[in-house]
Amino acid sequence: MKIQPDFINVQAISGYGSGWVAVAGEKISSSLVLSSTGERFAWNCREFEDLGADHFRQLAALSTELVIFGSGSRLRFPPPEWLKPLFERRIGIETMDTQAACRTYNILAAEGRHVALALLLEASP
Repeated sequence: MKIQPDFINVQAISGYGSGWVAVAGEKISSSLVLSSTGERFAWNCREFEDLGADHFRQLAALSTELVIFGSGSRLRFPPPEWLKPLFERRIGIETMDTQAACRTYNILAAEGRHVALALLLEASP
C-alpha cells in the first residue's frame, strides 16, 4: 500500500507491505525506530521472540511523549516488565500491528506530536 499524506514535514512512512516499509521512498526490510524529531536507527530484532527489556530501554531514551510499537503482522503485547523504563519516564506506549502503527505514526507526526515508531519487520514467509 502506498501512503500519500497531504503534507508532512517530518520523516514519514511513504509505503509498506509484508516485511518492509518505505521511509521517504527508501525501502527498508529490517526492524527500525523512527522519530518525529528526526531520529532513525536500526532496531536489532527479526521477530517478536528476539525482543527484550533492552529494546524498550532504547525507546525510553528518546525525547518523545508516545511510542507506537508495531508488533509485526499480528498484534502481540510486550510484557509489562519490559515497559517499566517507559513508564518511569512517563512515556506512553501503544501496541498495534505494524501496518496500523505506520498509519497512526503518520497521522500523529503530521499533527506535530512528539512520537516515535518502533517497527518489528519480520521476514516474509
